[in-house]
Amino acid sequence: MSLRLEDTRSGERRAVRPRPGRPVTLYACGPTVYDAAHVGHARTYLFFDLVRRFLTSEGTPVHHVMNVTDFEDKIDKRAAELGLTWRALARREEAAFFRDMGAFGVLPPHDRPRASDFAPDIVRVAEALDRTGRVRREGDLWIYSPPDRPLGENFPMDTELSRHAVPEADHPFPRREGALGEFVIWKRQRPPLPSWTSRWGPGSPGWHLECYAMARRILDVPVDVHGGGLDLIYPHHHAENEMALALDGRPFSRLFVHTAFVLQDGAKMSKSTGNLISLRTALRRSSRGGLRWYLLSTPHRVRLEWSPGALDRSQDEYEGLRRHLDRWLRPGAGGTLGASVMERLSQQVRSDLAEGLATDRVVERLRELSVRLARDPSDRVAAGERARALVALREVEERTGIPLAPVRGRSGRRSR
Repeated sequence: MSLRLEDTRSGERRAVRPRPGRPVTLYACGPTVYDAAHVGHARTYLFFDLVRRFLTSEGTPVHHVMNVTDFEDKIDKRAAELGLTWRALARREEAAFFRDMGAFGVLPPHDRPRASDFAPDIVRVAEALDRTGRVRREGDLWIYSPPDRPLGENFPMDTELSRHAVPEADHPFPRREGALGEFVIWKRQRPPLPSWTSRWGPGSPGWHLECYAMARRILDVPVDVHGGGLDLIYPHHHAENEMALALDGRPFSRLFVHTAFVLQDGAKMSKSTGNLISLRTALRRSSRGGLRWYLLSTPHRVRLEWSPGALDRSQDEYEGLRRHLDRWLRPGAGGTLGASVMERLSQQVRSDLAEGLATDRVVERLRELSVRLARDPSDRVAAGERARALVALREVEERTGIPLAPVRGRSGRRSR
């Protein structure tokens, strides 16, 4: 079964299809590592986790890459406040980020390249852009100005999703009236700030160049699926696409996908503003399954207002389903409901995810299953059908990452 996702660039729902002889290449824009991951990050990386899980469950090989931005102005500022080097802070927060994502059940990427390790590649991209004749200098900055392009060749800014994009505060775009799409490719600076050599002297490449340079070397361009949070549409992904069009003559990705914000008090969760709930804090309040249940209850293209009460209700619903499943799947004399209940659920979940990753429908089906099992007068699954029911339930678990199947330790109690 093919996976179909909404492509931000075209505004159409398109199938994710591997090219002959190669896996689906999935590139997710990764974290800028200067503080803790928050629930907004969790929602974005949960989306890509489900994309990978679905494709893998369908037998489609995937090469999943997530970059780590380990040098950037926000890292420099935070490191100075803490009395650390930029590299020491970045390594500390990178390790914490992947610990938190692991606790949330997000599959680790196959590659997680650090921007600093690719600095020579990124410098070469900056110099290649300079050779187009479209780079100018303003003080200590070198700025690339993209050519005018037909509407639709890069991101049309009148699409529904793009109208809701909010650029990162530290990456204003455009820089001045009439300079649509311009971005910095180099700025002069010296150690102890991040600094490398180039034709312009010591300095640091612009932030937008790193994903293009890393994806180009590790996966080749265009990648099959690329994306991140809604705020990355413009300028970051717009700039990546401009580089690919200028230097390769083709788009950066065949399919661009984006997740809407998690809001707190009506504003986007953001490390730079401090308006956030850390993923660690959320996982102290809820289990991995309960937090996934909560985040998946709202479609990924719809903004989600953070609600501790709603998270608690999701945790209660999740725990209720686990109790009913544990009772129903206990070995012993059979009841009246057979494995077909779970097999039908597995196929329904598969179909829901295939069409736009409709996770809200999946969660609703899990709620309905919980109600049905609670009303079942029999204690257990029909005789002889427990193994089949477990296989189907584990298929749902594998596609959603929500722990569902009973797991019993040596003591006989369910392990967490």
